[in-house]
Amino acid sequence: MNERLKLYSYWRSSAAYRVRIGLNLKGLSYDIEPVHLVRDGGEQHMPDFREANPQGLVPVLRHGSRVFRQSLAILEYLEEAWPTPALLPGEARDRARVRALAQAVACEIHPLNNLRVLQHLEHEMGVAADGRDAWVRHWIEEGFEAMEAMLVDHPSTGRFCEGDSPGLADCCLVPQVYNARRFKVDLAPYPTIERIEAACLALSAFDAARPERQPDAPSPA
Repeated sequence: MNERLKLYSYWRSSAAYRVRIGLNLKGLSYDIEPVHLVRDGGEQHMPDFREANPQGLVPVLRHGSRVFRQSLAILEYLEEAWPTPALLPGEARDRARVRALAQAVACEIHPLNNLRVLQHLEHEMGVAADGRDAWVRHWIEEGFEAMEAMLVDHPSTGRFCEGDSPGLADCCLVPQVYNARRFKVDLAPYPTIERIEAACLALSAFDAARPERQPDAPSPA
């Protein structure tokens, strides 16, 4: 387990963002290998990267000779390989709830506003930029309405998605809120989501993972 971790990442990828948070919460050292998803047609389509991930998606985590793909699978690997501090609670019923919240983002909201989906809408289907952005807002708002209800409907209270320790669901939620702000979603109807985001971003693990703090982020204008 002493091999150096390398994360193939793009500064604004929310899937890579959630893995950066997980690595930081675990206190793990890692190197970032930037993969620019837009420049020169997208470096994720280059043969060298396709060898690492035939799907042409970030993130990818390399640990020694092993390569791991898909953000939730990577986060589960980190949890199993480095159990403490935990990203999942101890009780089976609580773990199921956290996984459901994480999957609500990773499987329901995020895929519908992923870069390749937006590029297909714009370039292949002729959807104008304002229509594309309206599409993004619609699916984020629908997903956040459900997540707000799921977060409120819980017998225990805490600062984060599950209790007073950040975990897997928070790793997924915070990047999705970043995307919501980017596309000018009104977050006022989701006070619990906003409260949890603020609690997360006050922690160094989340702050260091912010897109604007990444080595491949563009310099401020």
